[in-house]
Amino acid sequence: MISLKKISKVYRNDGVETVALREINFEIKKGEFVAIMGPSGSGKSTLMHILGALDSPTSGKYFLDGQDIATLNDDQLAEIRNQKIGFVFQSFNLLPRTTILKNVTLPMAYAGIDIKRRLEIAHKYIDLVGLTDRIDHLSNQLSGGQQQRVAIARSLVMDPKIILADEPTGNIASDQAESIMKIFKDLNKQGRTIVMITHEPDIAAHAKRVIYLRDGRLVKK
Repeated sequence: MISLKKISKVYRNDGVETVALREINFEIKKGEFVAIMGPSGSGKSTLMHILGALDSPTSGKYFLDGQDIATLNDDQLAEIRNQKIGFVFQSFNLLPRTTILKNVTLPMAYAGIDIKRRLEIAHKYIDLVGLTDRIDHLSNQLSGGQQQRVAIARSLVMDPKIILADEPTGNIASDQAESIMKIFKDLNKQGRTIVMITHEPDIAAHAKRVIYLRDGRLVKK
């Protein structure tokens, strides 16, 4: 599903070079649940942006589902992000003062899916995350854990091949974090490939494999 070959990332600012990633090599197979851990500044977020086709490496090759990401133009990358990857962020990234239903249907609206089908799919995934009884609530009326459930439902509506979760429990209470991880584990049991960034060992323990970064280097995979 994912193959990284000698991925490096160097940021240049006012003549100063900062190396974020140094020749990262690993593979993630279809159906895996992988956590990526490391201290602050280890390169986790940079790696997540590359995996999500939100940024490109300075050198090396990234293959997603057998496709060399470097060969794609901006429109093709946007299509990959909309259809093959489901994103779940620490900050939820929901539209404020907008209903759960509208937030969840948004990716399908961008993809031009007709309204009847949009509503059908949205209801399915809102039910899956246990929020059917709050479907008309505004996002700013929800707890952090509920907002993250909405974000997970939204990440699933395009039936992506991979879910990328960046610190998905970072802004929610510990009891709610466990319920979020149960959703991820259930999705993984259904065959979804999940890659999760976290700095919390107890959250990483839910994954089947943990990749460790330190100073931009892979120290365990």
